[in-house]
Amino acid sequence: MKILIAGGFGVGKTTTVGAISEIAPLTTEAEMTSAGIGVDDPGVRSTKTTTTVAMDFGCVTIDRSLKLYLFGTPGQTRFGFMWEDLARGALGALVVADSARLDDCFPAIDFFERAGLPFVVGVNAFDGRLAHDLASVRWALAIGDHVPVVQFDARERLSVRDALLVVLDRALERATRERDA
Repeated sequence: MKILIAGGFGVGKTTTVGAISEIAPLTTEAEMTSAGIGVDDPGVRSTKTTTTVAMDFGCVTIDRSLKLYLFGTPGQTRFGFMWEDLARGALGALVVADSARLDDCFPAIDFFERAGLPFVVGVNAFDGRLAHDLASVRWALAIGDHVPVVQFDARERLSVRDALLVVLDRALERATRERDA
């Protein structure tokens, strides 16, 4: 199963893939340069020095019959043209959000809503806490109750696993609905 890990710049997508992947993740990290100053804003708390310029890839085995292939998207708007290709064949997505910079995840939410792809908003708990509670995040993002909003820590394997299980549940719900229709 193909799952996308998407969201804004510097929210923890590469970290999410790396935390759960059972293989050394393929990353396309490049050093941030002065050309990105004023364009790429990782937030005031960030010590980020690299950026994803194509995608991240990892995989995790759920059981003998199910393996997840994780594709992390680049977060900058200028790489948005790649999202269509990365989304082809995906069954769902985890939209990683920073509760202190919610505006950064609107492009990903809009993309998955337009594509009709099931998604979950995973609010990354930077330093173990959120800037806003989950109900406030849901309200600020203007998403309905049908879209799960979960807190997770992109650095913690079990936390990432739990968030991905919610994505799998959404994908299964959709497949069941389509089968029964």
